[in-house]
Amino acid sequence: MPRRPRIHLPGVPIHLVQRGHNRDACFFTDEDYLAYREWLGDALKKTGCALHAYVLMTNHVHLLLTPTSAEAVSQLVMSLGRRYVQYINKTYRRTGTLWDSRYKSSLVHAEDYLLLCQRYIELNPVRAGMTDDPAHYRWSSYRSNGLGQADALLTPHDLYLALDGDAANRQAVYRFLFRSELDREAVADIRLALEQGQPLGKGRFLDQIERMIGRRCEVRPRGRPRKMALPDEMQQKQQALPI
Repeated sequence: MPRRPRIHLPGVPIHLVQRGHNRDACFFTDEDYLAYREWLGDALKKTGCALHAYVLMTNHVHLLLTPTSAEAVSQLVMSLGRRYVQYINKTYRRTGTLWDSRYKSSLVHAEDYLLLCQRYIELNPVRAGMTDDPAHYRWSSYRSNGLGQADALLTPHDLYLALDGDAANRQAVYRFLFRSELDREAVADIRLALEQGQPLGKGRFLDQIERMIGRRCEVRPRGRPRKMALPDEMQQKQQALPI
């Protein structure tokens, strides 16, 4: 059965996952994470992609980014992957592949799923039992998005910026989102969309994507992520968010 072509569209956020071959480790020391971050930064500048969230796990990587062209994502993955594999093979005197042959990706309907995807990505170390607080994990975007730590890799999405005009308040609102567990159905939708390479969204968003690519999106995630209740003061700050 032929592989489905990937769907990449300029200006539409995309959730990307690249796993180690056979789920083997692809990071072994802090120096490896630092090298990957450096070359990720180079690839972002070269391709013009805007990175909103990421996590570097022992055997896989999650990136949430917005490309400026349909080819930018593949160019970023190819450039970054080639440099990092050469570094790992030379450093550890190994040969052969490091990554699975194909990365997984899914377009993301920003208004419904972008902030949820950011939380899904930044909570990976918690779900893996590596920590009980995403702030304790060094190799993710949470310390920047939630605590204000400078991270040159990141370009905040407009929906994140709309949480509050003041940076400190915005980070407080963002941290509040992490107090509740991710909606299980929404998590299942994220995983299903990634696994099958289909857009994560519903209704009009999917219809628009189908018209743009000229074919049907076969997998449609069920429903919409449940909205979380916020305290009164937080609700006032959320009024600027698009519906």
